[in-house]
Amino acid sequence: MGENGTEKFMIRTDLAVEAKESFEEDNVEIRGVIIDEKYKEDSDIKITRVVIETKNGAKAMGKPMGTYITLEAPNMVVPDEDYHREISKELAEQLKKIIPIEKEIAVLVVGLGNREVTPDSLGPNVVENLLITRHVVKEYGKEAYGKNKVNIISGIIPGVMAQTGMETLEIIKGVVEETKPDYVIAIDALAARSTKRLNRTIQITDTGINPGSGVGNHRNGLNKESLNIPVIAIGIPTVVDAATIVNDTMENLIDAMEQTKELKAIGGTLKTFDSNEKYQLIREIISPHLNGMFVTPKDIDETIKLLGYTISEGLNIALS
Repeated sequence: MGENGTEKFMIRTDLAVEAKESFEEDNVEIRGVIIDEKYKEDSDIKITRVVIETKNGAKAMGKPMGTYITLEAPNMVVPDEDYHREISKELAEQLKKIIPIEKEIAVLVVGLGNREVTPDSLGPNVVENLLITRHVVKEYGKEAYGKNKVNIISGIIPGVMAQTGMETLEIIKGVVEETKPDYVIAIDALAARSTKRLNRTIQITDTGINPGSGVGNHRNGLNKESLNIPVIAIGIPTVVDAATIVNDTMENLIDAMEQTKELKAIGGTLKTFDSNEKYQLIREIISPHLNGMFVTPKDIDETIKLLGYTISEGLNIALS
């Protein structure tokens, strides 16, 4: 425990909104972190903006300084085209707040992940559905689109080190140096600490990304420091670790115990544990084999295709 009480065992999550919630549960105030929440009733989308302004805030949250925008849509896994169009429009609106798209820009979209592993194939799915313009403009000029202003969009699916023998950063660095985009937008699968956010949450951040973070396999980061241009990261949590599943089950069990006269005392005792203490307890008692296990929903194939298309449409709307 640190002097300010915020250095503690953190539940595995890539979402800033969940890191923020873990402090709220323990009634700990985070200095240097600004939080703004709003709910759009017409589209049933909750938007949370977390801005980490100081190094102390970054240390407490376990995330780099910058802006993290989270879109939560409970029905995002439902194959409703009209609803997904609303999500795409909201994603485009939030992207425009981070990237000044009023002027003509060149953007490289990087689809991180392994297309052979379904929960890790979000990035490749997005790039495959993207409206790529660079080659057309390079060959025929903007007149090919009948517009005076055309953003130069290129895309790459770099694969994973086991397939290429190269770090993702090495590949992207070479492409950036050769094609000279103004921005990189990196798409990757993430990990959540709550099953309710699986495939229902989109995080946009201006801090870049660490490839492989969704399964705890950290590689060299793609960010402004490593690429010398701004890197926007977009991710959806597609996996949770096994301890999270047990943690969620334990929460439901405690609630059920409190409804029963005979078990109320036990439930009340467990209720006094904060979220991190409960998580630590679970990590200690579950099998070592389960500790390294990540879980994803059984309908992940259809879901990834749906979500990949939703993000690519958001990018197409924002960048067209």
